[in-house]
Amino acid sequence: MTFDQSILFAILGFVFVFLLWGRWRYDIVAFSALVIALLFGVVATEDAFSGFGHPATVIIALVLIVSRGLANSGAIELLARLVVDSARGLAAHIGIMGTLAAALSAVMNNVAALALLMPIDLQAAKNAKRSPSLSLMPLSFASILGGLVTLIGTPPNIVISAFRESALGEPFAMFDFAPVGVVCAVTGLLFIVLGGWRLIPRQERSGAAEDELSLGNYIAELRVRDSSKYQGSKLADLQELVDDDGVTVIGLVRRGQRLAGYGLQERIEERDIIVVEASAEAIDGIVGKLGLEYFGTGKDEKLVGTDDLQLTEVVVPEGAPIEGRSSVGLSLISRFGVHLLGIRRQGRRFRERVRRLQVEAGDVLLFLGPAERMSETVAWLGCLPLAERGLTVVRRDKAWLAVGMFAAAILLASFGVLYLAVALAGVAVLMVLANIVPPREIYTSIEWPVIVLLGSMIPIGAALETSGGTALIAGWILDAASGQSAVVVLVLLMVVTMTLSDIMNNTATAVIAAPIAVDIAGRLGVNADPFLMAIAVAASCAFLTPIGHKNNMLVMGPGGYRFGDYWRLGLPLEILIVAVGVPMILLVWPL
Repeated sequence: MTFDQSILFAILGFVFVFLLWGRWRYDIVAFSALVIALLFGVVATEDAFSGFGHPATVIIALVLIVSRGLANSGAIELLARLVVDSARGLAAHIGIMGTLAAALSAVMNNVAALALLMPIDLQAAKNAKRSPSLSLMPLSFASILGGLVTLIGTPPNIVISAFRESALGEPFAMFDFAPVGVVCAVTGLLFIVLGGWRLIPRQERSGAAEDELSLGNYIAELRVRDSSKYQGSKLADLQELVDDDGVTVIGLVRRGQRLAGYGLQERIEERDIIVVEASAEAIDGIVGKLGLEYFGTGKDEKLVGTDDLQLTEVVVPEGAPIEGRSSVGLSLISRFGVHLLGIRRQGRRFRERVRRLQVEAGDVLLFLGPAERMSETVAWLGCLPLAERGLTVVRRDKAWLAVGMFAAAILLASFGVLYLAVALAGVAVLMVLANIVPPREIYTSIEWPVIVLLGSMIPIGAALETSGGTALIAGWILDAASGQSAVVVLVLLMVVTMTLSDIMNNTATAVIAAPIAVDIAGRLGVNADPFLMAIAVAASCAFLTPIGHKNNMLVMGPGGYRFGDYWRLGLPLEILIVAVGVPMILLVWPL
């Protein structure tokens, strides 16, 4: 073993230990490893930051921006609304949500897909009065499985494709992963739905999760849009439609007057105002579901043409300028273009109009307005903003535009008309120009720790290959399978990669394992593609621990899971993926 190889193995050992320890964030560990490699000279100075301009890094960043655009446009919300019903049995719910998660993960980043669906699953669990632990882990695993299907579904696929281009001259295409990925995903989903979920330990919701679900409801007023299909329906009929969303319809305002009682038997007319009690997230959800609109966003109103709207929650301290005054009295819309959407008053209901209610100290207010004016407005009112919860106003009128742009990019990339990175860059630019992704969300859309991790690990992986370190590891694996067929070596490589991915980040695992796969194939004199495909599947399928994949970590808190809970469902699932994946890889990509 040479000096360079020894240093690189020591650095990878450092990465392995510190990622397993979990005390430091994985991007800090990876960047520190890159700095150490530069100091020892095992990574050339001119290659120090080559990973940040690598096609895999750029594509992952662009996929995250495009995923934000699909979420902002309401395309995902419309799809989820069609399939979520808390009245379904748990197995049926897991099957439908898992299928939706897998399908979304095939066409967008799987972390983004889970982030979109997790609040829906939490609400469904709350409505069904069951622990979210029974459905969140299956949802996470389903999103991981769905990412196996296409090039953009998960970072390891992008890494493997980029490495194939540099090693063999041509990358994997968009749907080259589909034959193996679809079979693995369907098999894994069937196992989870048909009884695998029963292996999950039942956990009570943690305090943090309970708080997340019970942040409190606002009294808010929403106007019936001209095009609403619910005009003529009784108000009571709307209540049935929004029960699963955690929304209570508490009144109707017509021509400026609150109708007696709840007005539940009144038939809804154009421009009526519906009074609801709901969380901030639920309020924005039912705006699209019921064909309603916010004040100020109708025709010829102040907020028309302002696409970059933001929901902001603030608390009113004692002595604030807004205390004892109303939104109308302060002329918030004419002065700032900001609308007081809802008020939360220590669980108490009130009959006054929201805009005319005198605000009291301790009230929590929900504002809607242009993002660039919100900070100024909150400061002028003397209010204190609550912790940022990522509340967004969905731009539902642009759903089909966003879907169309994304579909066009995928088709152009699939048929080789445009390089994938160029196609995704074009969609990202168009989404920004159409204000589907406001400029302020471009950089917040990107998971920067993943970008830093990948940008730092790529030069280290390249150095390991050029120093002969990957050839050394390949030799060790071949020695372990001495005298066995190439199929046995393939299985062994897949198991080793899957084990590493469970205790390291899956992207880092793919970066390290890809050159080893090509080296092993070269020594055996067989096609490298099945070995690369095995790495892609194995690196993504990290089901034993919460640290192997970001999705597993995302559900850990809300699901109340412990570190040791994942292997109960994850171990049989990983065994099943190897058992199904290897024959399919050999069928589609012969040795």
